[in-house]
Amino acid sequence: MLGGPANVTAAAHCMTRLRLTLVDVSLVDGEGVRAVPGVLGVIPDGDTYQVVLGPGVVEQVTTALRTMLRAPSAAEELAARGAGIRQARAARNATPLKAALRRVADVFVPLIPALIGCGVLAGLNGLLVNAGWLPGLTPALAAVAAAFMALIAVFVGYNTAKVFGGTPILGGAVAAVVVYPGVAKVTAFGVALAPGQGGVLGAMAAALLATRVERWCRGRVPATLDVLVTPTVTVLVAGLGTLYGLMYAAGVVSSAVGHGADWLLATTGPFAGLVLGGLFLPLVMLGLHQALIPIHTTLIQQEGYTVLLPLLAMAGAGQVGAAVAVYFRLRDDSSIRTTIKSALPAGLLGVGEPLIYGVSLPLGRPFLTACVGGAAGGAFVGFFALLGDRVGATAIGPSGWALFPLLAGNRGLLPTAAIYAGGLLTGYAVGFLATWTTFSGASPRSARSTG
Repeated sequence: MLGGPANVTAAAHCMTRLRLTLVDVSLVDGEGVRAVPGVLGVIPDGDTYQVVLGPGVVEQVTTALRTMLRAPSAAEELAARGAGIRQARAARNATPLKAALRRVADVFVPLIPALIGCGVLAGLNGLLVNAGWLPGLTPALAAVAAAFMALIAVFVGYNTAKVFGGTPILGGAVAAVVVYPGVAKVTAFGVALAPGQGGVLGAMAAALLATRVERWCRGRVPATLDVLVTPTVTVLVAGLGTLYGLMYAAGVVSSAVGHGADWLLATTGPFAGLVLGGLFLPLVMLGLHQALIPIHTTLIQQEGYTVLLPLLAMAGAGQVGAAVAVYFRLRDDSSIRTTIKSALPAGLLGVGEPLIYGVSLPLGRPFLTACVGGAAGGAFVGFFALLGDRVGATAIGPSGWALFPLLAGNRGLLPTAAIYAGGLLTGYAVGFLATWTTFSGASPRSARSTG
């Protein structure tokens, strides 16, 4: 169905999708792939073919597929087909913006498991401290939860160099300058620097500079001196550039991100929530939502939580409400009802791709009404932000009901959780009603086949 082992050159996955890099996408039997039990949708995208499987299942399928691709015969065929066709297709189908956003996502997506784990531990530690329980354990728990965030710049630098073609350890070494305590003794533009100034944006910029310097050296330094000269020049030039330019500039940008988010919610709360909640599903559909990770991470570094994630999470609530309405509308379509039943638990936990690609997007109108539900939920949370009740998340990754352990705000846990829950319920209700009143359920099978 995928055109044979020789047609698959790489297999990777995110939380819900199997991402296949193919030599020739036209060889794929799309209908056959859709018909496989457990497949919730397919997304052709240039030379990449994405199969929506859902959390848990996608890891098992990716592992099994990689095992098959490592077989000698498959490897020989892959090498024989060559990379020329694949590169030509990628150049033709990928826009510069899309390629840049994907690279940014590639830098931050591997960090999500640590962000989730440390965020949950930080929330648990906060509960223990507020309750006065286990005072002998909470300092150690705080250290475990905070250590990753304290050094996240190093990991960002490492991944940035890796993604953009540099030596990862050199990217990490230069990015470490951003968080080194000794930078407090350095003055740039008449202002003393502060450890961590510029955050992950500064770390990413530092690693990009290191990659450029390294590439310049590789082409000019004799091979006999390369192992000594190239790393030294890379760390020196990129490190000084980070201290005397990038940290200051990235600090200004990071501060603008934080102040901008605060201003947006404090002055236009409901409207901001409506726009963010309503437009997030299209970003997820295009796979561009992961480009927001640096913004979330910057806000978490500055304020301890990101106020944008709970607003964006409302899109998933609208999606759930729309899917439930479709389930009751299409009483005679056992296929789509089965898809909804299998994808709905993931949707409640904030994983929206199975419902998007398996239900609402193929049907058309339910995707729009899901956005309406998300906009309503976002406006609900934004209204309370206008009143001064900030709802944030201490980590990124989960949403839906899975976000509750990560919630934080300026009014305490119970009011924060109540506002977030109210937003979810609003998104469910409006998504359901908007779908129920506008979607007739006519010709669902034909709609699915054209999606």
